[in-house]
Amino acid sequence: MVKVAGHAQSNLGNIEISTEVLAVTASIATSEIKGIHGHFKELRNANFDEITQRQLNKGIQIEIKDEDLYIDVFCAFEQGVNISETAKAIQNAIYNALTTMTAIEPKQINIHISHIAAAKGNNK
Repeated sequence: MVKVAGHAQSNLGNIEISTEVLAVTASIATSEIKGIHGHFKELRNANFDEITQRQLNKGIQIEIKDEDLYIDVFCAFEQGVNISETAKAIQNAIYNALTTMTAIEPKQINIHISHIAAAKGNNK
């Protein structure tokens, strides 16, 4: 669980958010980025009523160290995208989603690109 610090606490008690909720939020934010391939691209068009928790957590690793949040995203890009811009877009999307929805600011959002998917029809 991650404690929501600062202004989100009240006299009514603490607010804690599970790492699974943070992973789902990061996963959805990642799926909205153009140029992503594979699992996250499939989430973009999926019916969320039919998606399992395991599918939403796939490719996202959440770690809490010294009360800081570290996120690792393991993904593939489509051929022809600007790798740097796409990776930065993922970082910004996750950061904005988490800070807007939870008031939690991640310490790091690391993007791990496993491969570049060949365009259809380019399989020689």
